[in-house]
Amino acid sequence: MPDAAEVVHCVAIDEDLLVLDKPAGLLCVPGRGEDKQDCLSARAQALWPGALVVHRLDMATSGLVLMARSPAVQRQLGLAFEQRAVHKRYVAIVHGLLRPASEDPAAWQTIDAPIAADWPRRPLRIIDPAGKPSQTRWRVLAHDPPGWPGCTRVELEPVTGRTHQLRVHLAHLGHPILGDALYAGEPIVARAPRLLLHAEQLGLAHPRHGDWRGFESPAAF
Repeated sequence: MPDAAEVVHCVAIDEDLLVLDKPAGLLCVPGRGEDKQDCLSARAQALWPGALVVHRLDMATSGLVLMARSPAVQRQLGLAFEQRAVHKRYVAIVHGLLRPASEDPAAWQTIDAPIAADWPRRPLRIIDPAGKPSQTRWRVLAHDPPGWPGCTRVELEPVTGRTHQLRVHLAHLGHPILGDALYAGEPIVARAPRLLLHAEQLGLAHPRHGDWRGFESPAAF
């Protein structure tokens, strides 16, 4: 495993929690097999023994990840996620020029499309009327952003937290995220060296004193 101190970017730390900036391509928790034991939680625990996972990002997604420093705080933060009391925003570059239905180009729009496991092609997910209710809010930040002609930079706010939700919902709109090896065609995958999806903002009531804390990690793309 790489030296943890060199590969864990800590955005914030106190006696109750850690906010880490996960790079793309790193698992949040160990996977099956010896080759999948290097992960963000293992690296964090090497530096802060007892650090506990609260939520996860896809391996291909970069950005802010929250960890607890005690089981009691882990339970408290886990409940906050379940109750949708944690504010999360992502930024992505998607294929094509995504146009909002509203006359205001900066207005928030909502994707309301249920998601289910695609059992024959696990771990993929699909839009399925029988799936779990899934909602994503989105808005356009820019068309043709620098370096990405013919694409759209979007801000995303997941209301629910389904596996691959943002990736599935954007592909459902016909605008898959660049570099998405699961939900985009090969030409769109080839346009970027990685999945262009980043967890940029995280906000929550602090588990000890209840004051609102906001954290940010600007996307590198």
